[in-house]
Amino acid sequence: MTRIVVIATGGTISTDTGADGVRRPQRSGADLAAGLDPQLTAGLAIDTVELAAADSSQLTPADWDRIRAAVLAADDTGADGIVITHGTDSLEETALWLDLTLDTATPVVLTGAQYAADDPESDGPANLADAVGLAAEPDVRGRGVLVCLGGEVLAAPGLHKVGPVAPSGFAGALAADRPRLYVGPVSAAGAPRVDIVAAYPGADGAAMDGCVAAGARGIVLAAMGAGNAGSPVAEAVRRHCADGVAVAVSTRVPFAGVGADYAPGAALVDAGAVMVPRLRPPQARVLLMAALAAGLPVGQTVTDWG
Repeated sequence: MTRIVVIATGGTISTDTGADGVRRPQRSGADLAAGLDPQLTAGLAIDTVELAAADSSQLTPADWDRIRAAVLAADDTGADGIVITHGTDSLEETALWLDLTLDTATPVVLTGAQYAADDPESDGPANLADAVGLAAEPDVRGRGVLVCLGGEVLAAPGLHKVGPVAPSGFAGALAADRPRLYVGPVSAAGAPRVDIVAAYPGADGAAMDGCVAAGARGIVLAAMGAGNAGSPVAEAVRRHCADGVAVAVSTRVPFAGVGADYAPGAALVDAGAVMVPRLRPPQARVLLMAALAAGLPVGQTVTDWG
């Protein structure tokens, strides 16, 4: 039989609504797996791992390491496919971290839900069924970490949550054959601190200065437009890059790319920043953390994978 391991971490897919009207994770991975259609699971042996029961806004980089360890344990014991149930708030970060640090051909698929398990329109059961079916497909071996939601199969890099405007709740590239994004078996909990700082009209270097004072060795600038920020921000970038802090530039615009096409963006590059052409700020942070933890050159890593 094809063996699928479902690693449960919580999220909306596992939530029920309490008497106070608040949704909280209540259903275990075993509960979710028990709701699968027996016709789908014919020929499958499904094991569950109860790793966490958390809203994904509460997860930390140390939890990425725990999830990665659970994936490797399942892989080591002969799993043919691995499914991770996860909240959608930070699913994009977990998916990219796993894609960057897992070296396995075994299918790894993340899924979740936009509606609670007790909602009449709950999408969790269908998403889990699709994810289990996908993880059981031999053709997806070696294709990196995949995300399966709303009938879509998306690649981890470039994934970002957009809410209910898409069937999956996410935008990103459809999964296809692509080079593996593997930096090595690095620890997220042990990675250098990387913070995200917003650019806005009138912004200065105070936020960036505070992050560096708190120990940040990397900064992701959520810039305006195509990668622009005011002159005081560019001056702060220059100071911190000269001190060895890595600065990567993404944008606050949901579907824009960045570059040095305008003078303010060119000033950021001249100051030492690296433009991240396609990753949103949350995933740009994950890539920067992984590159710093692995000792890889930030500029080349972003050029290759950002």
